[in-house]
Amino acid sequence: MSGIVLVLVTGVGLGALYFLVASGLSLIYGLMHVLNFAHGVFLTLSAFVGWELAQRLDVASWGGFALSVLVGGAVGALFATVTELVLIRPLYERHIEQVLVTVGLALAAVALFEGIWGTDAITVAGPPWLKGTTQVLGANIPNIYWLLMLCAAVVLAAIVLFLRRTRYGMIIRAGVENRAMVTALGIDVRRSFTLVFAIGGAAAGIGGVLAMHWYTFVSAHMGSTLLIFAFIVTIIGGLGSLTGAAIASVLVAVLQQFANTYLGGTGDLIVVVLLAVVLLVRPRGLMGRTL
Repeated sequence: MSGIVLVLVTGVGLGALYFLVASGLSLIYGLMHVLNFAHGVFLTLSAFVGWELAQRLDVASWGGFALSVLVGGAVGALFATVTELVLIRPLYERHIEQVLVTVGLALAAVALFEGIWGTDAITVAGPPWLKGTTQVLGANIPNIYWLLMLCAAVVLAAIVLFLRRTRYGMIIRAGVENRAMVTALGIDVRRSFTLVFAIGGAAAGIGGVLAMHWYTFVSAHMGSTLLIFAFIVTIIGGLGSLTGAAIASVLVAVLQQFANTYLGGTGDLIVVVLLAVVLLVRPRGLMGRTL
């Protein structure tokens, strides 16, 4: 029983990490129809900056940890904003060019990170509590998973409240439905779309700092690895559906954990099979809209 509880809870915690990475990806595509293959760059850069900041502060303190998370989110938002203004904005409605330029940015960024921080993974230290465990029904759950679940819930609630309760949120949703009408009302929709990119980058940045504490290291390829699962989650949940991404994140991570534990480490294979089944049976995903 304790083994099942451990796998289940850690699966939900891993799903929370997947959601933090996938939420920005899903939000950007859902509202702007941009497939951003450089999304992992936001995550990796934020993790490295968070690590650099932690080295200059007390890495074992919660204050230093919280500041590194906030700075990571800010770095992700800033880099995402620059990416949208410089590379994406001139290419709206030109999807092939968007894919090519974001893939090129991702490859170039990995090479740049390796040149600055090296090719070897860098070990990360954090508050001692993160390395401890909490017992639940006889299972010792690593504390990092509780933090991942809390942060994912806060990010999800913040994005939903922003889109539904704020003026800019209403402008963004209206601009997606009828961009010409909103522009005719004298509202600059482009500014709102830049804000969407910034929010997606901030979510990825927070996920990047938390991911390096989950891995206990940071490397130039960390974002690329998580981006694969983020795309899988986004497709299974339904392109553009934030709720679908949340459900798919938990589903994918729990299946992956159970398969790795009880089926001889076949978690990645099970996830790929699930993706294939969803694409064959329900191509729009669990909660995606029919085009």
